[in-house]
Amino acid sequence: MAVNRVPVLKRCRSLGLDPVYLGYDKKSNRTNARAGKKVSEYGLQLREKQKAKFIYGVLEKPFRNYYEKADRMKGMTGENLMVILETRLDSVIFRMGFARTRREARQIVGHKHVLVNGKQVNIPSYLIKAGDVIEIREKSKSLQRYKDIVEVTGGRLVPEWMDVDIDNFKGTIKNLPTREMIDVPVDEMLIVELYSK
Repeated sequence: MAVNRVPVLKRCRSLGLDPVYLGYDKKSNRTNARAGKKVSEYGLQLREKQKAKFIYGVLEKPFRNYYEKADRMKGMTGENLMVILETRLDSVIFRMGFARTRREARQIVGHKHVLVNGKQVNIPSYLIKAGDVIEIREKSKSLQRYKDIVEVTGGRLVPEWMDVDIDNFKGTIKNLPTREMIDVPVDEMLIVELYSK
């Protein structure tokens, strides 16, 4: 399996991205050497795609597949793409506050700590539907790791499209998010322009 091993802050700096969107509260004091240089239209489109891929931890081939799926769905392709990325299981776990970072959420899912509607799911790219109940399995709830995570993420705002019972490590998806509910700084229209060339 391919793994992105690029240092997070370095990558955030090169994409002009705030590490908060990945769950990191560190800041980089360095400035980007290329800041202020004129970027071509293609360069802007590519940067937006790289931003989305980096935030959600998706590699090129699955990202392309998500785009094609979003294109076949009804409605705006860009908005559909963002909703698909946001409803990945690892992203939902991060949003519910059961993980400090998106990478940690991916690991929690991969290590079989998560139940969806009572069934164990260990695929980070599993797409969640409205009405799904997501919880941390009973054996894992007592682990010190989750107590530490809740201490850190307790103050994080849970999106309005989900109900979360943080004490019991359980959450319900009320409905799928709309683009307005997704606070990720990505201009999805540029990604659509890039792929539709």
